[in-house]
Amino acid sequence: MTTPPKLDKGDTRHVFGPRPLGALIPPLVRPAFKKRAPATAQVLADWEVIVGPAIAAVTTPRKLFQATLAIACNGPIAMELQHLAPTLIGRINAHMGQIVVTRLRFVQDFTAPKPLPPGRKPATQAAQAAVAGLPEGPLRDALESLGRMVLSTSPPTRG
Repeated sequence: MTTPPKLDKGDTRHVFGPRPLGALIPPLVRPAFKKRAPATAQVLADWEVIVGPAIAAVTTPRKLFQATLAIACNGPIAMELQHLAPTLIGRINAHMGQIVVTRLRFVQDFTAPKPLPPGRKPATQAAQAAVAGLPEGPLRDALESLGRMVLSTSPPTRG
């Protein structure tokens, strides 16, 4: 059995032909993940699905740092959310598939939630409509989640 030749420090190895997709993705997403961790982006994108429309209407997740999720809320809802904290933490972690949040921190935010611009569908409804023709399963769920995230951050389309 022969061992492959060792490369000197100055030598570079060139790979010709198709490369695995996993080798190409890290350099592309690294700048985005430096600004916001993937878990934070997922919680922000799926907030309404995780906590439900009633709580999502009066709260906004702000920051996930060292397993503590900062949630902006208005007025007395913070007291109610403190009582619901174990349930919310369980729902967030169940949605993520791992323990991402161990503590909630509530931040008073007196700004009202921004209404949607006229003529624009919520991202959730648009994403559900886009994958309506696909069969049920994890691929459909992943594509719907991706669509929600893309549609919630993109500017409104002109039509």
